Amino acid sequence: MSPLAAAALGVVLGLLAGAAVMVALLRRSAVPVAPAVEPHELDAVIGVLRSAAAIVGRHDELLAANPAAERTGLVRGTRIGLPAVLDAVRACRRDDQDGVLNVDVPGRLGRPGAQLAIRTVALGDERVFVVADDRGQALRAAESARDFMMNATHELKTPIGAISLLAEAVEGAADDPDAVAHFAGKISSEAGRLAALVRQILALSIIQGRPALASALPTDVDARVRDAIERCQTLADGREVSLTVSGQSGLTVFADPEQLGTAIVNLIQNAIQYSEVKARVVVTTKAVTDEGVDWVDIAVSDNGIGLSPDDAARVFERFFRADYARSRATGGTGLGLSIVQEIAEGHGGTISVWSKPGAGSTFTLRLPATKPGEEGQA
Repeated sequence: MSPLAAAALGVVLGLLAGAAVMVALLRRSAVPVAPAVEPHELDAVIGVLRSAAAIVGRHDELLAANPAAERTGLVRGTRIGLPAVLDAVRACRRDDQDGVLNVDVPGRLGRPGAQLAIRTVALGDERVFVVADDRGQALRAAESARDFMMNATHELKTPIGAISLLAEAVEGAADDPDAVAHFAGKISSEAGRLAALVRQILALSIIQGRPALASALPTDVDARVRDAIERCQTLADGREVSLTVSGQSGLTVFADPEQLGTAIVNLIQNAIQYSEVKARVVVTTKAVTDEGVDWVDIAVSDNGIGLSPDDAARVFERFFRADYARSRATGGTGLGLSIVQEIAEGHGGTISVWSKPGAGSTFTLRLPATKPGEEGQA
């Protein structure tokens, strides 16, 4: 078992162990008549659980639930939100027997879906305790790690093989200074590509290993955009590409500041690399509201070569390059946009693209303007 999969399994087992202890405490509080525990006390008890948890009464009413239960879709309003789970609760109550099931929950409002491992426990007096752990993230992480290692190994072989061949060429041309200089320049170029690829691989590994929302805070969008423009200015100057900023100012997103900066830099660099000399790249910021949720859109537009519909559908895949020759010439790794997608999804946001061959592209990063769970608050 890989270290990543082992760590994910350890987390799930730890959460289930904690839930088991909580079940024992809740069962101890059960009495043959109406529960002596007040609703606010039930909320406090299950609120300490990191797993999604709820307590359901004899008439399927919700006696208590923690915030994670609402985030995962386990509960909605004053009821269990998943029909399959409600059926399991009723069976548990009827048979006075614990049960387990797995339920897939579709994503909503730009948030990823979940694969919930559900356990129902009879507490007595027809109350049922429900605990749910999202095993989808661990499964996706393990699958992603396998695919990533295979692709990364393949990509690393190319510059390493090129450097080896060029080194042999240098050795064979030892008596020709011009040839040595030529091959040495090629070696330097390939070494630069290799270094860039390693940096991007490390960046992606760090982002995957650090939950974005764990270090997220209200972040000034203007400051992140200014910093990204400064970091990309040398690359833009080299291709005589102008960088401009437009849209609304003074916007704030709930994000990891470092990851937000990385996402904007990657979008700008991608726009520069796929634009012609003396082209124009524009960063636009805008506040939007979708289904009652406040978001901030950060769009990066260029008037470059654009993408075909087929390429646009694959552009966020790891190591995908719409124009391999241009990518080699500009030092592209094929990881920049996939890193942006990881950052967007980690924040509960989205990344989308509009593009037309010969007319350029617009990539739009949408991130939450407020902390999840605070939508609609003043």
